[in-house]
Amino acid sequence: MRRSFGPFFIFAGLLHFVKTETYESIVPDYLPAHRALVYASGAAEIVGGAGVLHPRTRRAAGWWSVATLLGVLPANVEMALHPERYPQVPGGRVALLARLPLQAALIAWARAAGRAR
Repeated sequence: MRRSFGPFFIFAGLLHFVKTETYESIVPDYLPAHRALVYASGAAEIVGGAGVLHPRTRRAAGWWSVATLLGVLPANVEMALHPERYPQVPGGRVALLARLPLQAALIAWARAAGRAR
């Protein structure tokens, strides 16, 4: 699990720095400092992804990644509740609703990666 989760999460984190405006657009309006939150969540994903790759940090990094995924969950909920704000997402409302169980799957993957030996 960690062999695939680590690189996936590192890549996902790097995208926050490459596609910053895209990520900023999904930060809920009620949260401040959208760009800073995008950078922080990207850095957190990179740290978590790298951490699960090493045995000494694997368990903590797995939990770190779970916390990161829970931290970005409000953006996914916001998108599902207001699909009209995200016409650029292929699949529309259905795709945005599908992101919610996907978050649960990612959390399970992070937990499994944190436990892998």
